[in-house]
Amino acid sequence: MKFISLFLLSVSALWSEVKSFDFKDAKGVNTVIFQLDALLESINGSAGGISGTVSFDPENPESTKGSILLEASSLRVDNPVLQEHMHGEDWLNVSKFPHIEFSLSNLRKISTDGRTVKAVADGKMSIRQVTLKMNIPVEITYLEGMLEKRNRIPGDLLVVRSKFTVKRDDFGIRPGEYLDKVANEIDISINLAGACPLE
Repeated sequence: MKFISLFLLSVSALWSEVKSFDFKDAKGVNTVIFQLDALLESINGSAGGISGTVSFDPENPESTKGSILLEASSLRVDNPVLQEHMHGEDWLNVSKFPHIEFSLSNLRKISTDGRTVKAVADGKMSIRQVTLKMNIPVEITYLEGMLEKRNRIPGDLLVVRSKFTVKRDDFGIRPGEYLDKVANEIDISINLAGACPLE
């Protein structure tokens, strides 16, 4: 029995393959949506300056790891004055802190539904050089051979979706100030596709 178990593990390892997915989207459609809903004002915006890589093994999703980076200067709102303030020294200070990063160490509480994995992603969020541990819900869909349909290049796709909340005072962004107009809680929604072209 021990020999059979070892044999099966060896066969499984042969079929298992870790793939690296690049989230710098050539089509430019990967987007992060954010909302701050304060008493007097609701601020809604988006950002598209996304890059990073994630390693994913369809047979061992718990070992998923990597990082997603967002160019802070790509954060956009409709009001140009508000956007200037958001990018400025008193708030995000994008010239000094050009990137926002989520670094993923593993997945847990995994459930699967066809090609989709639902899990909790353990990692760290870094904003303005403040790094905090975070656990966020994710939905990851592995689409083997589907890159050609999206980007006209043979390969695989990895679609990552998530909705979660961060607090600006946790990252030292004007803590306790202007709460009637700029909410402390920031609701974030992501829908990103990473590419793994065939070599």
